[in-house]
Amino acid sequence: MARTRSTKPAATGKTASTDKTATTTSASSLYTLPDPPTNPPKLFILPKSATPEARIITLQNPRYSKPTRYLVCPSTGFYEFTKVTTPSPSANPRSWLLTPPTLSPESSSTTIQSPDLFLATPFDPLFLLLPALSTPGQRMFLSPDDHLDALPNPDRHLSEILTWEPTRKLIEQRMAVICDTVEAGDETMYRLNEQKLLSEITSKAKKMAEFLSQSMDEKFVRKALEAPVMGIKSAQAPPTEESKEGTPASGTTATTDSQSTLVSSKDSQLSTASTAITTPDSEVEIISSAIVASPQVISLQRLRVYFNFICSSYISPSISSTLKTLFSSANDFKPLDEYLDQLTKLKQEAAASRSNDFAGKRTRDEEDDEKAEKKRKMEAEEKVKKANQSRGVKKLAKVNTTGMKKMSEFFKKKV
Repeated sequence: MARTRSTKPAATGKTASTDKTATTTSASSLYTLPDPPTNPPKLFILPKSATPEARIITLQNPRYSKPTRYLVCPSTGFYEFTKVTTPSPSANPRSWLLTPPTLSPESSSTTIQSPDLFLATPFDPLFLLLPALSTPGQRMFLSPDDHLDALPNPDRHLSEILTWEPTRKLIEQRMAVICDTVEAGDETMYRLNEQKLLSEITSKAKKMAEFLSQSMDEKFVRKALEAPVMGIKSAQAPPTEESKEGTPASGTTATTDSQSTLVSSKDSQLSTASTAITTPDSEVEIISSAIVASPQVISLQRLRVYFNFICSSYISPSISSTLKTLFSSANDFKPLDEYLDQLTKLKQEAAASRSNDFAGKRTRDEEDDEKAEKKRKMEAEEKVKKANQSRGVKKLAKVNTTGMKKMSEFFKKKV
């Protein structure tokens, strides 16, 4: 009897398991991604005029009293960071692609998951000084150091930039714009003047009104002055004799095709003439705005909107309320206020009219529904009656009774 050799299944299974483990290990080592960094890099756009000595520091936000990042350059001054982001990154993803002017094989690349961009825009340090200058109670003439010591300085960044001579001079110059000054020996003392502050903020608002884009002006200024649209019905002009009579045919033709064309043309002309004659008193609805803002009203609205924007973005609420009161008394906003009052009344009337129209439409819809329901019930009853009629009754209903007398005629009294 011949001998046969059998393979060891255990060894085969062990070999397959070893190959599978090796494949999994190589795949995992090939596709494993590193953990995301806890503090990922951010994208900043800095001004070209900023020098290498410029620093990003933390100062107290004058509006919200929270630590905020600013860029300070000894040569060009202060900058705030404006965040540019997409409205909905998940629904509408966007990305930035930035490359250096010249590329080399050794250039490295970086991918940032967040699409946010921080843009450095010029910032007036005057706003940073207001919390220290506008202390409650009786205000006194104080030195610049006394005013600056009153500002919160948790990270000691303010003390560091004050050692830069150009930055210190810039702060004192902006302080002098909104303060009264007196000389005390070799030192100048400062005290806040609210009228000077109002003049400076008003000047900034006028510059915004002059240089802001047309789209933003349309969104924040003109849209608030738009009046509700109203429809005015006017009688249409009566039709002329030519339109009533129609254009006569230019001639006759011999072929059948041309005759049919001529007849159809006449039919269309007669149809048009009849339409014009039967509707001589038709009305045309003209759509127009109820009121239109004058250039003076638009200018006043523009000034008020931009002044309020500056106050709500850079000045604390307590100082803003005082400035708004002074601003209203210093400017004549009577034409604007009268226009806004009239606009409010028109909007209320338009809202009431829409409400009445909706109520009337709803009543008409209910009446139409009731009529349709009654008609449906009557049709259903008629259908049931017809279904219950016998065959003889149905045949009698089809009999032509023209000229025949009804049965009731035989039972009437003779005259």
